[in-house]
Amino acid sequence: MSNSRPIWKGQLRLSLVSIAVELFTATKSNATPSFRQIHRPSGKPINYEKVVAGIGPVNKDEIMKGFEYEKGNYVLLTDAEIDAVKLDTRKTLELTQFVGACEIDPIYFDKSYFVAPADDLAEEAFRVIRDALRESEKVGLGQLALRGKEYLVALKPSGTGIMLETLHYEREIRQSDEFFANIPSKKADPDMLEVAVALINKKSAPFNAAVFKDHYQAALREVIDAKLAAKETLVTLPGGAAIDPQPPAKVLDLMAALKRSLEGSATKSPPTKRSPAKPAKKASAKRKAS
Repeated sequence: MSNSRPIWKGQLRLSLVSIAVELFTATKSNATPSFRQIHRPSGKPINYEKVVAGIGPVNKDEIMKGFEYEKGNYVLLTDAEIDAVKLDTRKTLELTQFVGACEIDPIYFDKSYFVAPADDLAEEAFRVIRDALRESEKVGLGQLALRGKEYLVALKPSGTGIMLETLHYEREIRQSDEFFANIPSKKADPDMLEVAVALINKKSAPFNAAVFKDHYQAALREVIDAKLAAKETLVTLPGGAAIDPQPPAKVLDLMAALKRSLEGSATKSPPTKRSPAKPAKKASAKRKAS
């Protein structure tokens, strides 16, 4: 059993069946280096104070939350008033609808979490819901109040457990019309389309997140390690000259470029095939139910 602390405990409900479950974050916040701002002369971290214009720093107990209902006018709420808002979804996640995984546009997906039974008594019912989702090839939809917000969520089987993914509400999604309006709807040239599809097929392989590395973070970590090894707080690394940016090359013959790409991919050895990534790493871009 993991030593991680659950961020939520409550009931997962399907009709008359309720299961005690726990929710855990599926991603690691410490996977990449994080930084603090440092005062260079003293080497001390910089802190931030709550400041009111014309008054200066204020105490924490003098601060309230305000909703700006019109420019410059606020409705003030205390923490007690906010906490008094009662929602059933604070303690119960009810599956109210089921849809095919591919019916949800990937733009709606936000963050991933692991759902696990809270105790041995919940395991049997948990397995029933997990396997029912898998056999039906559906994901369950519901709502969950978490950290001061009610989320729309989707649940799907993931290995021996269940994955929960928070979804954006429709009002949070920007319409694409303003970005795509000037793109003509004319179909692509059939011959070039055929070559492009062949190139895609040549480069197709089962999704494996382990194949892809964050090169920027790796390089940044090398810089940090070098400073640590030198026991220095500030060094000037050699070879830091900027590379002159080059203008993007113009593709004068799209068909020729596609064919060259296709021929080039045939000469390269394909990437080493590994077993598909475990769901614990990252959900598939297609969000397909297991």
